[in-house]
Amino acid sequence: MLYRIAAELLVLVHLVFIIFVMAGGFAVFKWPWMALLHIPAATWGALIEFRGWICPLTPWENSLRQLAGQEGYSKGFVEHYLLPLIYPAGLTRELQIALGSIVIAVNLLIYGALLYRSMRH
Repeated sequence: MLYRIAAELLVLVHLVFIIFVMAGGFAVFKWPWMALLHIPAATWGALIEFRGWICPLTPWENSLRQLAGQEGYSKGFVEHYLLPLIYPAGLTRELQIALGSIVIAVNLLIYGALLYRSMRH
């Protein structure tokens, strides 16, 4: 039971991290120091997609699930939890590159707006 709860909490942490990667730049508007956390996180998120890597949280979650007597999954977090909601056909290499590009584009827009705002003041 404890391993199952830990696996579910890890899923939540993973999801929060993905949201932070995508939109954490907005927090920098209010707390500029957050850029020290967000830029490396966004870079890591984009690299995971561009390189086709599996986030280290995924095997950790699978290990916890196996210790709980559940089955792990062979795909990454995005493919297992998020893509079935958005893209039922599954994840392709081209889609991974598109997701990484979206991470970069969104964050370039956010940081561009921050730079513009700081130059006006």
